[in-house]
Amino acid sequence: MDAQNSAKVNTRKRRKETLGPNGATEEDGIPSKMPRCAIGLRQPAPFSDEIEVDFSKPYVRVTMEEASRGTPCERPVRVYADGIFDLFHSGHARALMQAKNLFPNTYLIVGVCSDELTHNFKGFTVMNENERYDAVQHCRYVDEVVRNAPWTLTPEFLAEHRIDFVAHDDIPYSSAGSDDVYKHIKEAGMFAPTQRTEGISTSDIITRIVRDYDVYARRNLQRGYTAKELNVSFINEKKYHLQERVDKVKKKVKDVEEKSKEFVQKVEEKSIDLIQKWEEKSREFIGSFLEMFGPEGALKHMLKEGKGRMLQAISPRQSPSNSPTRERSPSPSFRWPFSGKTSPPSSPTNLSRHKSAAYDIRYSYLEQNKFGSYVLLAQVQPGLTKNDAYGPQSQQGGHTKESVDP
Repeated sequence: MDAQNSAKVNTRKRRKETLGPNGATEEDGIPSKMPRCAIGLRQPAPFSDEIEVDFSKPYVRVTMEEASRGTPCERPVRVYADGIFDLFHSGHARALMQAKNLFPNTYLIVGVCSDELTHNFKGFTVMNENERYDAVQHCRYVDEVVRNAPWTLTPEFLAEHRIDFVAHDDIPYSSAGSDDVYKHIKEAGMFAPTQRTEGISTSDIITRIVRDYDVYARRNLQRGYTAKELNVSFINEKKYHLQERVDKVKKKVKDVEEKSKEFVQKVEEKSIDLIQKWEEKSREFIGSFLEMFGPEGALKHMLKEGKGRMLQAISPRQSPSNSPTRERSPSPSFRWPFSGKTSPPSSPTNLSRHKSAAYDIRYSYLEQNKFGSYVLLAQVQPGLTKNDAYGPQSQQGGHTKESVDP
């Protein structure tokens, strides 16, 4: 696994090192880096009627070979590009950029048609002519702007503005009863083709607006525009307000759902943590319990030791079988307990008396000998002492540790 992970990391590193600006690769055409400079355009492009032209000098148009090879700085190649430029977008800017870069030394003139011509030959525009003039003026590739440009280029117009080449996309542009309004320009060898930017055009933008008209109308109503300004009927206005409220409720419900999901996720994470901690603690508790109360636990050993001690205390050890017998000195006289007469223990009369008296014994006096066994010293009735059991012999120094046979 470590080798695979390291290989993946190295692959990502190599891929990152080979990428250019914004993730571009060599196949995409990485542009060469340019030195940073603070020089740039500070003013919009001027209008053609605001520029003084010296008509005393004759104007000679350059050929395509001369323009491609490069002209002197004082004699740039004058390239003309025209259009409506409604809702000025990146497609327009890219077309003008291509026209500006057709030749090494290019002076770009852009003609913008008026509202009257556009409405007559193409249709209604979103932006008026002044807005379209201003948008083109602020494009960085434009050197000069021609207001109220003609729909069809005439030789007089080309001579007036001293135009060398006309830049436009190569697709035939049919309008004003002609299959291609640039046909005569192409035949004269003054046409320089450019490429259209796919995926964006003024018609596409208008189509998006029409498709999402309700969304834009609701948004503008919310921003403060009136229904009259938006050309929205009273019923549609109420419908849009109702939809706006419904969307707010949906948004609130969605927010509550997201918050509830986050809460549930947090609870699940905490519950998992608690379960893991509980499992760890339970393992510790079970281990401690087994150590204490298990089959080989400490409690069993304690009980075994206590049981052994109790058995040892209750059942003393037996005397060894080869232990020497103890010799007792014969007593001249023996006094039976609870009796004042002395008689030999072998007498049948005294034996019967002794057996009858054994039922009245209540207290016994024991003493442990040197072999660990307990011997009966005396047995007396309640109220009598040990000396009373042995009689006068115990007081005269007789044998006090002899057992009395009941």
